[in-house]
Amino acid sequence: MRSRPGEFDPRLASPGFGQRRFAVLIPYGWTKALAEAFVPFAAEGLVPARVVIQHRARFVLMGAEGEFSAETAGRFLHNTSTTGLPVVGDWVAVAYKSSDSVSTIHAVLPRRSQFVRKAAGVVDKPQVVAANFDVVLLTTGLDTDFNLRRIERYLTAAWGTGAQPVVVLTKADLVENVAEMVAQVEAVALGAPVLAVSAPTGLGLERLRTFLTPGTTAVMLGMSGVGKSTLVNALAGEARQAVGEVRATDGRGRHTTTHRELVLLPGGALLLDTPGMRELGLWDPGEANAQTFEDVEALARECRFRDCSHVAEPGCAVQAALRSGALAPERLESYRKLDREGAFISRKEDPAASVAHRKLWASKAKTERRRRRAEEEG
Repeated sequence: MRSRPGEFDPRLASPGFGQRRFAVLIPYGWTKALAEAFVPFAAEGLVPARVVIQHRARFVLMGAEGEFSAETAGRFLHNTSTTGLPVVGDWVAVAYKSSDSVSTIHAVLPRRSQFVRKAAGVVDKPQVVAANFDVVLLTTGLDTDFNLRRIERYLTAAWGTGAQPVVVLTKADLVENVAEMVAQVEAVALGAPVLAVSAPTGLGLERLRTFLTPGTTAVMLGMSGVGKSTLVNALAGEARQAVGEVRATDGRGRHTTTHRELVLLPGGALLLDTPGMRELGLWDPGEANAQTFEDVEALARECRFRDCSHVAEPGCAVQAALRSGALAPERLESYRKLDREGAFISRKEDPAASVAHRKLWASKAKTERRRRRAEEEG
């Protein structure tokens, strides 16, 4: 017998699946699967908790005794890769200290989903932003910073997490042609619901809440100044996040959310808020890019040649769609750009992939030279 998300399952309190006092963690997502995974750590005297606030190396956790502070144990920090360190949303095994001493995190339980981006800076390395969520709320403003290409980029990142993306178009009260703009997003957000909302007026919030069911964890991602903090406050029913002004010239704002936080909403869902991003560096888009651009992928499958580059080959269905107007040139360029980023990351991580890439393009260049020579001779 399975329990619905957020519903108490009495087996969680039975021997082997955690002590009865851990039942208070159920509203924060504690499940039978997590209890089973935690058994070895319980034998070491550790307790489970969920990361609800992340401040660089210091964390606020929610455990059976309520909220408490913790930091990563030195040995765990030394022996774990960057992507394996705790982030907000993680379930962790903790050596709990009830005194003024800081508790220590000794392990991170297996994640069911995670959002990974390219870390800011010049060094190419992955950074995990959030973990263990069911829904990704991609927030973008309908005001001066509306950008379809950026939405495609965020969708690729969202599909890569394994969770369900939902595009949330904020500031719907500031524009007149809402329906037209929603239609534009729906044309590129294949497989993802698109919602127009206004936190000040309440427009669209009820529909948004249908994705925030009890026991569900949703992560909110978006650029700075799109109104994420205002939306969090509206959903929480209180002013939990500071709200900042945005520039009238480009709609951009400063980071009013300065840390990552997991908020328990009145309806029983959990909302994971993150600071706005100036840019989103994708880490290994891979198959997620194909999911975002399923229309382009479907056209590519109709090309005469399996290795078609969609540039000048005869029988190219992608080029035919461009000529007929069925495919926008901007969308194809966005697809190619994200595909190149994914290929670049793959080659850096896998030398064999780099060699295969060079051979592929050498072969394509040779084929193109032969084609041009045949045209000249013909």
